Amino acid sequence: MENAAYDVIVVGAANAGGFAAGAAAEKGAKVLVIDKKANSEYLYRNTIASVDSHAQQRAGVKIDKRELVEFLSAFAQDNVDQQLLWTWVNHSGEALDWLEEKVLKPNGDHLYATGDAYYETLMNKAFPSGNEITADEKAWDWGWGKYVIATDQALGVEFQYNTKLEHLLTDAQNRVIGVQVEDTETHAVREITAKQGVILCTGGYGANEALMQKWAPTLLKKNTYTQSPRDDGSGQVAALEVGAARDLEPASIIFDRGAVPVGTNIDDYYVKDWQSHQFVLGSYPLLKVNLRGERFFNESAPYQFAMNSLMHQPGHLEVMVWNAKTMDNLKQFHTLGCSRLGWPGIFSTDGEKKLLQDYLDKGYVQQADSIAELATKMHLPVDQLTKTVAHYNDLCDAGKDTDFGKEAYRLFPVDEGPYYAVTLGGILLATLDGLHVNSQMQVLDQHEAPIAGLYAAGNCAGGFFWGAYPDRVPGLTASHAVTFGRLAGQCVVDA
Repeated sequence: MENAAYDVIVVGAANAGGFAAGAAAEKGAKVLVIDKKANSEYLYRNTIASVDSHAQQRAGVKIDKRELVEFLSAFAQDNVDQQLLWTWVNHSGEALDWLEEKVLKPNGDHLYATGDAYYETLMNKAFPSGNEITADEKAWDWGWGKYVIATDQALGVEFQYNTKLEHLLTDAQNRVIGVQVEDTETHAVREITAKQGVILCTGGYGANEALMQKWAPTLLKKNTYTQSPRDDGSGQVAALEVGAARDLEPASIIFDRGAVPVGTNIDDYYVKDWQSHQFVLGSYPLLKVNLRGERFFNESAPYQFAMNSLMHQPGHLEVMVWNAKTMDNLKQFHTLGCSRLGWPGIFSTDGEKKLLQDYLDKGYVQQADSIAELATKMHLPVDQLTKTVAHYNDLCDAGKDTDFGKEAYRLFPVDEGPYYAVTLGGILLATLDGLHVNSQMQVLDQHEAPIAGLYAAGNCAGGFFWGAYPDRVPGLTASHAVTFGRLAGQCVVDA
């Protein structure tokens, strides 16, 4: 057993882990961070939600805490711990202020608060929660993770990479006193002790298909890709071994923009890698049909709702249909979050057009001069797609969607060529169901009592999300990680 006099061990060196380590070190703890991979700085996410950060105060952005907690509770049908929601609402601004003052500003960055949260319908209720990490308010700084790690190291935090958690160590009273780890290069196994506690920041389980089948089998029918190939669920499994409780129902964040080849069978298509696969236009509320060529839902909805609706459609995939004229009118749709047009969205109009050409070149997007030709290329019934498009154009001309209620400003006709179509499935960004924790981030056992010495934050910690992700609160997953990571680091030392 390695006795290096660590007070706190943090497992996972990404968003929650970086903030946890820094918070514990600021309180004087000797902190070790372990991570199973060789690097983690690229994992730090942009667009981070908060309530009442200094950046939001500068921008005049105000969010009613009670209204936001009520919305999040209702969105999850109260299958969440409201104490955790209030803990996040009351501490998220503080976490982002620490990030801006201690980490970003010394490196030439700052937070830019996004004030736009326009919506017209209850289904699209939105909040101006996002904070963007930027130097010039023209682009994101995607490399800010290295600043967090450097700040932690300056506080005395030690990082050991290529070090994978195998099991938690406990004493006779089941207090967690350390970790058993494996060196992923040499496969040597060793034990490391922690005087005050272990904080799990190990993420979800979206890359572990066995756990997916066990805990969230429908996600394999909703998603064509996962962008979290690290997420093997090992931290949650280790906690279960020492008696932890976890959420009984799944939660996840899915984007509706996973472009796949024509004819894909979702039952045998689940790609796990770091490539984007994001055809961002897929998150625009354009005409979408099922594999029979029928329109089947209101396309103006949170990202994940499309994948939920597809569980009732043949093949669980959708086909989006639009035309060249649409590409010059994208601003009309007024999308929010990362799908918004122009920064702080991912693409401008020119960027969307370039992405379209890239997917045309790959053969994922099909182009045609007629709807009949497009239907043939997409393996859709010609008569039905022709009928669907004609009827949709009538709705657009009338300015009222009498079928599914899409807002008038998001109705745009597909009435002249060239025409485009693409098959879309879900992209699983992360699973969000996890270990039961209290408002001090202590992991709870089957009786909802704290397991001494064990804490969790980020996507391995549950009780905060249920079912679909509320993407109209932009940056909520990232903020859930960094806010609760920082709280975990403070609480483990104060316990």
